[in-house]
Amino acid sequence: MSKDNVQQQVSAQEWQMRVDLAAAYRLVALYGWDDLIFTHISARVPNTDHHFLINPYGMMFEEITASSLVKVNLNAEKVMPSEYDVNPAGFTIHSAIHEAREDANCVLHLHTDAGVAVSAQRQGLLAISQNSLFPLASLSYHDYEGVALNPDEKRRLVDDLGETNSMILRNHGTLTIGSSVANAFLAMFVLERACRIQIMAQSGNSDLVYVPQAIVDGISQQAAQVTKGLGGSLAWPGLLRKLDRIDPSYKS
Repeated sequence: MSKDNVQQQVSAQEWQMRVDLAAAYRLVALYGWDDLIFTHISARVPNTDHHFLINPYGMMFEEITASSLVKVNLNAEKVMPSEYDVNPAGFTIHSAIHEAREDANCVLHLHTDAGVAVSAQRQGLLAISQNSLFPLASLSYHDYEGVALNPDEKRRLVDDLGETNSMILRNHGTLTIGSSVANAFLAMFVLERACRIQIMAQSGNSDLVYVPQAIVDGISQQAAQVTKGLGGSLAWPGLLRKLDRIDPSYKS
């Protein structure tokens, strides 16, 4: 279905969410965080009763456009005609979080090398860098239960997530949620950097220096100052300009 056809059938708010979500997929590919066609980013369609946007299964992240995103319900059933299929199993984690957390307008899940490496470490993310402090202010863990196909796992996942905005899925990867695509992306950017720094620091064959706990405890207030209270929206316009210079087709 063409851009014009989709844009004419949806609200202005949904179209903007489609553009932002397509941009997030392109940015994940740009930063090398994608895993072929696997992992997902989902977003809640504004002003709807549990309708969500997710990637067409089989499409590379660098190919995704606003009009190609598929609109589904909590059961991953299409609620708007689309020539593309979705991966219902891949929506298991996302649907659980969207249903439980009304503030989870975007859920971003990755399998990066650094993220999976840290997820396999017993102590998880360490307070050894400034980058690590921001996710540590709102971080949870979920133990591995195999490929996320079991509906019974949803409740345990939601319970482990609680009110946090970042999660390390043991032996699996990383996940962030946000009230907007921009917030979820910024949270993942910082978490991913923290994981990469940790793996690099650990490879130096030297004792690690930890940030004092008092500083870790006070980081939430400092984070708001760093972003001027705007969260991810402070960096998001610049990221969109970057995409526009490279390939603006995500908006189609």
